[in-house]
Amino acid sequence: MASTFATVPGVTPAAPVAAPAMPRAPQRVAAPPSRSHTAPSPKWPKYVPPLTPEQRQISNDFMKYWLKLLPRHFSIVERFNHGYPVWHAPRNFRTTLEIGAGLGEHIIHEPLTEAQMRNYHTLELRENMSRAIKVRFPKVQAVTGDCQQRLEQLPDGYFDRILAIHVLEHLPNLPAAIREAYRLCNKERGVFSVVIPCEGSPAYTLARRISAQRLFERRYKIPYHMFISREHINRPHEIMDELKPYFATAQRSFFPLLLPTTWCNLCIGLTLRPRKGAPRGSRT
Repeated sequence: MASTFATVPGVTPAAPVAAPAMPRAPQRVAAPPSRSHTAPSPKWPKYVPPLTPEQRQISNDFMKYWLKLLPRHFSIVERFNHGYPVWHAPRNFRTTLEIGAGLGEHIIHEPLTEAQMRNYHTLELRENMSRAIKVRFPKVQAVTGDCQQRLEQLPDGYFDRILAIHVLEHLPNLPAAIREAYRLCNKERGVFSVVIPCEGSPAYTLARRISAQRLFERRYKIPYHMFISREHINRPHEIMDELKPYFATAQRSFFPLLLPTTWCNLCIGLTLRPRKGAPRGSRT
């Protein structure tokens, strides 16, 4: 209970002294205990611990190294990864946006006409990789940028195809990237073609252990967890939950087995069409 006696700051009286008669200041009522420390934080964007400069160098080096190894040593998986968007491309498409394009390794799988090549846009976060795309494919529109941010230079509904091949599992602000893909996708004939790993499944975990994890730890002499815990941060069910309000599934394929489940598969391919009247999110 609050004391009814006044005290002088810095002085402790020997005995309580009655407060002189004067208008009382408004009594401060204690607020109820704050629950902010127990309230759940928003899920998106996810927090990813920052890398040290040395870790960043290792991450960039391994990403480039791994992308070069994939076609030579894991061609069966790569055939699905890069074949799926081609097999389900809309007829007579003209414009394509590939987000998270890496070194442009997908482009060689595309039977593009001259016009389709000149209207093929790549968006890559890493400047060194974006430069490599421009050198290798000079006719392609190579852009360095973040797919989780709004691409102001591109108008609504500009693309007939948007490709995300093993990209969505990496994004801390996945909803922002999906909203931007929805904005840029042609609402009448456009498709969003997605390939994601079955992250967390027994099959995928085993395949990683004998491939990427083994190579990484042999090359850098440090645990692979440092790398992958910052890379694959979204599971398949999270990705599909975020896609659902904006895109309807037109086709779905699992690899390598046809069973529509993640535990025994490595990858999922999705062909999505933009929903009409999708929710309006905040600006990306």
